Formats: sequence, C-alpha cells, structure tokens
Amino acid sequence: MRLLFLLLPLLLAACGDGSPKVNINVGSPAPAFLAVRTDGGMQDFPTAYAGKPLVIRFWADWCKYCEGEMKAIDNVYRRHHDKGLEVLAVNAGQDARTVDAFMRRIGVSYPASLDENSAIARSYGVVGLPTTFFVDARGTVRGKVVGEADEATFERQALALLK
Repeated sequence: MRLLFLLLPLLLAACGDGSPKVNINVGSPAPAFLAVRTDGGMQDFPTAYAGKPLVIRFWADWCKYCEGEMKAIDNVYRRHHDKGLEVLAVNAGQDARTVDAFMRRIGVSYPASLDENSAIARSYGVVGLPTTFFVDARGTVRGKVVGEADEATFERQALALLK
C-alpha cells in the first residue's frame, strides 16, 4: 500500500496536465487565435482572413523537415495568392529574433506569427512539427498534414480550398 502512495504522484504526472486533449481534424472549425507577428503587429484569425482560404503552418527552426516544406508551400502560395490563397506560418515555441532570422534566411514570402508558449499549437492539437492545416473561407478545416509532405500535396490541398 505504501508503494502505491509513492507511485501515485508519478502516475498522475505521466497523465499530462489534466486539460482535455484537442483533436482538430477535417470538418472541425479552426480555433480562433491572436498572435504577434515578427514585425510586432497583431495577427487575428479568423478576422484578418475572413472569406479567404488559409494554410496554417506550425513549425520551428530546429525541425529538420520544416525549411524545405516551407519553401514548397511558398511556391504554392506564389502560384495561387492572386486567387485568394493565404498562408500563415505559426512558429511554435521560439522568440521573434529567431523566427525573423529564419524567415529571412529561407526567403519565403508569406508572414510568420509567434506562438512562444505554444498555446496556439496546443489549441490545434499539434503534437509534432511540422503540422499544416488547410482552412476554407468559412473557417472550417478541409485538410491536415502531420509531418513531412511534398509540394504536390500542398498544391492538391490548396486547389481544393480554392474551389
């Protein structure tokens, strides 16, 4: 019995923080959020993107797949931005200086927002990076990619949003 009392705190700690697990999938409404952009301005979703299809990309500079995929997303963004496609890179857990330096180095043309404490990522149920959500003009998730994907996948998902 004494062993159970000693192990109970460890078992409870292993169960997480007690908050309900979030699972945002196709058909789910995309959670609203307010984030700071790297230029210091505020990014308000869904207000800033009302009526526009949006790709929300969760990433970090230490993620070995993120850089190449962010460039692939940029190619898709450049091809379809004039049709209304928007992209927002939400950095999970890093500071403005790190995010800004990375975005400048890789040269993508879409904006980045900060999620320094990963609260936005948690509200989307992100469990690994990269994770990308494809949100239609009404704010409903129409696609989700967890992990590595190629440019053709991003292209298919973007075209589906633009229909």
